[in-house]
Amino acid sequence: MQIMYKLSDEQLITLFKKGHASALEELVHRHKDKLYTSIVLLVKDAFLAEDIFQDTFIKIIDTIRAERYTEKGKFLPWAMRIAHNLCVDHFRKIKRTPIIKTSDDKDIFNVLNFSESSAEEKMITAQSHDRVRRMLDMLPEEQREVIILRHYADLSFKEIADLTQVSINTALGRMRYGLINLRKMMTEKQICL
Repeated sequence: MQIMYKLSDEQLITLFKKGHASALEELVHRHKDKLYTSIVLLVKDAFLAEDIFQDTFIKIIDTIRAERYTEKGKFLPWAMRIAHNLCVDHFRKIKRTPIIKTSDDKDIFNVLNFSESSAEEKMITAQSHDRVRRMLDMLPEEQREVIILRHYADLSFKEIADLTQVSINTALGRMRYGLINLRKMMTEKQICL
């Protein structure tokens, strides 16, 4: 049998349907960071995010076992849509509109650094990330959501449009205006990142 991590999502789903639980473990391992962090960014509560993350995979398992999975080649966007819908359902239950916030644990604008940072560099980086988070928090919800889904979750604009149930042009427009608003805030407050 091939090594699980080399298999595509579709191959793993097929193996899971045939009774190989390790295939599901690999799917969870492969996508858990993006899914969980996106949920945390939507609900702003790590414990609630864990519950919704588990509910997401329960729904995924039930759908696959019931032979209703039809999203060939699009597992992650499909799973993100399920997670997004569960978050929306949660906010409907408590009659509150979801407000997207960045998490202190994960950053949407991670920059890979291959050298050890000094204490000063770490402090400057943390301050810059904090400034970006605060500016993102000041954006309208729709703009903030598109920027987070695009830059952190690395979704295409088509996937973002499907997930948020708007047209691609609307998603693009929200991204454009969100970035314009971020630039304005940086200029007005003379923020240098």
